[in-house]
Amino acid sequence: MKKTLILIYGVIAYLMFMAVITYAMGFIGNFGLSNTLDSLPNRPLMEALFINLGLLTLFAVQHSGMARKGFKTWIKKYISSAAERSTYVMMSNLAFLSLMVFWEPIGGVIWHVESQLGITALISLYMMGWSLVFISSFLINHFNLFGLQQVWYNFKGKSMPGSKFTTPSLYRYVRHPLYVGFIILMWSATTMTVAHLLFAVGATLYILVGIQFEEKDLKEELGEAYTAYQQSVPMIIPRVPNKKVQQGQTQNKSAEPSS
Repeated sequence: MKKTLILIYGVIAYLMFMAVITYAMGFIGNFGLSNTLDSLPNRPLMEALFINLGLLTLFAVQHSGMARKGFKTWIKKYISSAAERSTYVMMSNLAFLSLMVFWEPIGGVIWHVESQLGITALISLYMMGWSLVFISSFLINHFNLFGLQQVWYNFKGKSMPGSKFTTPSLYRYVRHPLYVGFIILMWSATTMTVAHLLFAVGATLYILVGIQFEEKDLKEELGEAYTAYQQSVPMIIPRVPNKKVQQGQTQNKSAEPSS
């Protein structure tokens, strides 16, 4: 019964993630919703800024804090190891959904693209960013990343298979293609308001800072293997890989985002 409940919990967390991401596409892209990043303001400027900065901080603390090794060790004292990743996904869902629901538009247009060519180009970039996010997640291990693999193996009474450090496809050109996708989609706005700029700057800074914590954890786990990968492949701006990376690297853990 416990294994079944953990499986159901993991599936719910994953389905909620898909719903939140679908909502985020409209929220960030400014379509299909009554309240988006670029909606008309409802509150005084300073009040809206205070709320939005608080929401960004809450998400950053939750998303990065729960990804750290110390927190994972602590929480496994109280919940099943199989449910740890699903719990992280669930809490991230709630934090990001709260950010979007309670976000306060600010108004003030930084830029507004009117030409059809420019609009088409930016919308294409926006969708390319989302595509890059999903493709990158499947290149590493999508179902492990979002907790489904863990709850399924637990349900079947099997041990999780050993993971390998690999550099598949896009990961040979840039260490964090998933984050590159997020940066692209956040900045590909046909209308950039002050609130949208605040969100894009805040999220981009969070990604750049979060990568430092994530790579510190990876270096502790993988040692020289990840150090060599860092030296061979750029963090955010892609470049053609050298022969060592083209041949692929295989160690003892997948090079997947922990946050």
